[in-house]
Amino acid sequence: MRSRRNRRTSRIALAVVTAVALTGLVGGCGALDKAMDCVKTADAIATSVDKLSTAVSSAADDPTQLNEALSDIDKELTSLEDTTDNADLNKAVDDLNKAVDNVRAAVESGDETPDIGPVTDAATEIGKVCTP
Repeated sequence: MRSRRNRRTSRIALAVVTAVALTGLVGGCGALDKAMDCVKTADAIATSVDKLSTAVSSAADDPTQLNEALSDIDKELTSLEDTTDNADLNKAVDDLNKAVDNVRAAVESGDETPDIGPVTDAATEIGKVCTP
């Protein structure tokens, strides 16, 4: 299960990075600004999804990792919101925040292995927003 999540996380990061590269090649200054936002987003999102995936897969060994991973994601997303001025990207980040909040609610309700599929889906949407 963990390797499937890691492959999914890697695919998301690769898709976002590819979109960033293409945006830089075919666009002007606006596209360059969007590409810079996407680079920051790609790094934060890949790290966030990976941390959450790792925390979920090892929750039986250390349940506190879930809360720590969720807190780290909250901090990264708050920072990202403060540095991103692209409206579409901000919406995608908001959707990711909502997905993270749902995982947090599941964890607080006692679910030690919450479904992080919506988090992955929201991260994929960020990749779509970054695609020219």
